[in-house]
Amino acid sequence: MSLLARPLRAAVCTVLVLSGCVTAGQAAAGESGCAHGRALRYVVTFDRGTSEAAARAEIDGACGATTVYYPQIAVAVATSGDPGFGGRIGLDRAFSAQAERLAAQRVAEVKPQPARAALPATDPAKVPTADLSGQQWDMRMIDAPAGTTGLLGSRDVVVGVLDSGIDPDHPDLSDAVDRDDSAGCLTGAPDRSPSAWVPTTSVHGTHVAGIIAAADDGRGVTGVAPGVRVASVKVIDDRGYADPEAAVCGLMWAASRHMRVTNSSFFVNPWTLSCIRGSDRGVVHEVLARAVEYSTSAGTVNVAAATNEAVDLTPSARSGARGASSGCEALPAGLRDVVAVSAVGPDRVKAGYSSYGLGVIDVTAPGGETGECVLSTVPGGYAPLCGTSMAAPHVTGVLALLASAAPEARPRQLRRTLEAQATPMPCPADYDLTGDGLQDAYCAGYEGYNGFYGHGMVHVPAPAAQPGGEPDQAR
Repeated sequence: MSLLARPLRAAVCTVLVLSGCVTAGQAAAGESGCAHGRALRYVVTFDRGTSEAAARAEIDGACGATTVYYPQIAVAVATSGDPGFGGRIGLDRAFSAQAERLAAQRVAEVKPQPARAALPATDPAKVPTADLSGQQWDMRMIDAPAGTTGLLGSRDVVVGVLDSGIDPDHPDLSDAVDRDDSAGCLTGAPDRSPSAWVPTTSVHGTHVAGIIAAADDGRGVTGVAPGVRVASVKVIDDRGYADPEAAVCGLMWAASRHMRVTNSSFFVNPWTLSCIRGSDRGVVHEVLARAVEYSTSAGTVNVAAATNEAVDLTPSARSGARGASSGCEALPAGLRDVVAVSAVGPDRVKAGYSSYGLGVIDVTAPGGETGECVLSTVPGGYAPLCGTSMAAPHVTGVLALLASAAPEARPRQLRRTLEAQATPMPCPADYDLTGDGLQDAYCAGYEGYNGFYGHGMVHVPAPAAQPGGEPDQAR
């Protein structure tokens, strides 16, 4: 997935508290002998502890310009119009999803994916007011009868929705959207202007936000955790791409703003399939792993969808380490500190599209199947959508409720409570969805923990539920 290149604007810094930035003029010092072509974005890794000055100097010397440097994880986002930039830095340290995608288009001789049509502005007065809770089968499945949860989240809890943007004018979300903590991350550096974080072509982020926090007001739908706030952190562009630099920016922004939970209903992958591997994939894994590790240590629980590729994400037995498999890997869902979520349909069986994997999937939640999807908010009204994208925010909402009940709980405490309270689900005896006599996927594990459902079906806790276990070790 990817973003389009955008030219740097001289003398403009949007890095805020996370780092400094350089302008186009500052980059000129390293341009001697550099080629000038289409400017592309790169993520670049450095040895931990590398100073910002040293990172900038190396990027300048390689014919690039620094957009932002995250010293906490020693990762930079840079732009360069010189095709040799990646080679000068080192292909094991620099990666451009844009360059990868352009190369694939040249080989396949296909046109780039066009931008989607722009969304019309929402008129709150025209949004239907009927109570739609009777259609929210998904809420009943997780023990949260829509509209009658009796459990409200705390406004002190902010959930970062890393997605395509949230409609702040939707009546079910207008009181929930935290404008101060919202930001656009498409360039790899946070931009707090509303135009950078509102949705422009996609209803996806608004739908996800509604599952988490739609108001319990007797109109429309009700989210899992009405009462919590949601921050729109835009990481998916108008063509549906979520590139590594945008995801890193989103995770780091959420950590800097002390968000308790983030939801990532996307996967970072410039390749067609997540099973394709190469040396450059190591860069993508590394930058995201560093960002997730840092945000977790800063107090944020990160939730991610398992993807809709219907692939087995189980790490190879030989590697033994989660996220180090020689097979398929979904990022960020496959990372160790991320709560990975698979999807089930109304029949409580793994949806055919949902990816799975023992040692990867932590819990499952309703994502729907064709003909019976999950109803939630979209700009201008309500609509059903299916996918692991819809399953993940159910889990995010439950974690937001747990965080509301225990303000001092650390990420691993919240996660342990989530898993302990999940309803165990055994592997299905027969998983032949097409009726051809062949198994469509193989479920490994036992009732308490398996590759289809992890620890089981997530559910809304009782009002008195509190995260338990020993506190996390401070970092």
